[in-house]
Order: sequence, then structure tokens, then C-alpha cells
Amino acid sequence: MQHAESAGPPPRCGVCEDERQYVGHGGQRWTTVDELRRDHRGLLWEEEPGLVGIGTDPSFAIGQRALLVRTPEGNLLWDCTSVLDDALAGALGGLGGVRAIAISHPHFYSSNVEWSRALGGAPVYLHADDRDWVMRPDPCHEHWEGDRLDLFGGLAVHRLGGHFPGAAVCHWPDGADGRGVLLAGDTIMVIPDRRWVSFMWSYPNLVPLGAAAVRTIAERTAPLAFDRIWRVTSGQRLAGALASRAAVTVPARTAARCTLSQLRIGSSARQALRRRPPSSAAPRPARANTASSLSTRWSVRTAA
Repeated sequence: MQHAESAGPPPRCGVCEDERQYVGHGGQRWTTVDELRRDHRGLLWEEEPGLVGIGTDPSFAIGQRALLVRTPEGNLLWDCTSVLDDALAGALGGLGGVRAIAISHPHFYSSNVEWSRALGGAPVYLHADDRDWVMRPDPCHEHWEGDRLDLFGGLAVHRLGGHFPGAAVCHWPDGADGRGVLLAGDTIMVIPDRRWVSFMWSYPNLVPLGAAAVRTIAERTAPLAFDRIWRVTSGQRLAGALASRAAVTVPARTAARCTLSQLRIGSSARQALRRRPPSSAAPRPARANTASSLSTRWSVRTAA
């Protein structure tokens, strides 16, 4: 999570201290974008036709990767990573550049201002409900309101709420050969058991969402046609789809019933949305070694 430029490390990281995250037992640690570039590099690979994965090697933060959606009207960067080096910026330019950046929720704001400036001033779309979590305000930020933001190439960002008030997904109706794709971050989390997905208030602290929040997510997702859903991480080496691809059905009543049932038996209610299993299984995603939050000149580096 980027923080505003300062002469020294900020006194605290509000995002890390929030109950959805944590500060490691060793206390808060900070780094800088320039320091990260010395021993990390950006990665680029194709996830499927029209969809490019962007990650970091070695893995940093929770190991998230961003996604570049390619459309005839321009490319959208969905979510953000911490490291953008010259080689990665050049590779993105070779793919047609980035027309806009949209981010699902504050945990993936990362170094979005650096990305915008390196990519020709691309606007960064953040939901207005999460405005208070922007630690480095910048003119590149476009704070959108409501439940839907229409972009270009048929792309639309939908606010589902839950994990954060403004937590969102991106619907790509032309993806998967026209069957539709949902880019979910961890607003909706794909898990190793492909019959279900997960909804959590806090993933590291295992704090579940309640039935009402899951019901709202299900109702807002129900009108969207999609054949697969992509989560925020890919795997140990950020390669392959893993458990990200799946056909999903979203009946609101079933989602709410499942949530209540899971709560009654003492579960975290993370298996709350019924899904159709694909034809083949996928390996279990690797666990990240660290949880980190970025600053502009000073970046949080929190031990797990």
C-alpha cells in the first residue's frame, strides 16, 4: 500500500492495523519501491487469449498478480502489483499499453500511482466508498460511485461490497470466446474445492462475512453471464490458471442458505456460493511467505 512521500517511514500503516490485516510479530517493517526493484522483477505471461497475467519474482506481499484485459478499444489493468520495472513497462507498451487501471479494493492499491505515471497517466478507478483507505492521493485517481462503472470494450466494474464497502469485480463479457469472464480479486475467492467459492471479511484472520453480505453479493452477481472466474493469485510461480477457471452459478437464495448453514455448524461460512465443478482438478495454491503494504518512498514490509 503506497503512502504519501515523506522524509522518513510513516509512524503507522492504517491498512495493516485494520482487523482485515495484521502487523507481524516482529513489528512493522518498511521498504521502498526503489529497494524492491533491486531484487525483484516484474513478470508477464498469457493466462488465456486476451488475458495477460502480471506478477512479481520473487513473490512479494501475498503473491497477488494483476491482470491485463486486452480489447479492441484498449487495455485495462485490473488490480495492481508492487513492482513495475522498465522491462515490464516496455512489454506492456508492446501489447498496446494501458488505457485505464481499475482496482478491486484497497489491499491491491499497491503502487498504483507509479503504474499510472509510467503508463502515460492512465486513470486509476477506485470506488468512492473506499476513499479513506487511499494513503497516497493523486490526480490520477477517479473515485467512482454507485454499483456499476462502464468502461470500454464492453468491460464493466461492479461493486459487490463485502470484503470492503467498495469491493468490486470486473465483468468481461467477450472473454472465454464470448461466454464471459469475471475478474474477482478476492471479493469472491476461488478455493481448491471447485464446487464452492469463499467470502471473507478478513482472509488472514479468518473472519467470515455474514449471511446478509453474502446474499447481497449473490444478488448483484446474478445478472452477470460468465463461464469462469479468476482470483487474485495464480500459484507458486504465478503460472497457470490453478483454481481460477470455473463456471459459476449464483442463485441468491442458495447462497444465503449455505452461509447460514455453515455458520450453524461452526464453519467460517466461506463456502457460500454454489458452483459447477470443471472437468479437471488443479493444484492447491501456494501460501505466501509475507504480507506487505507499500509506500511511495517508504513501504510496509510485514513479516508473516
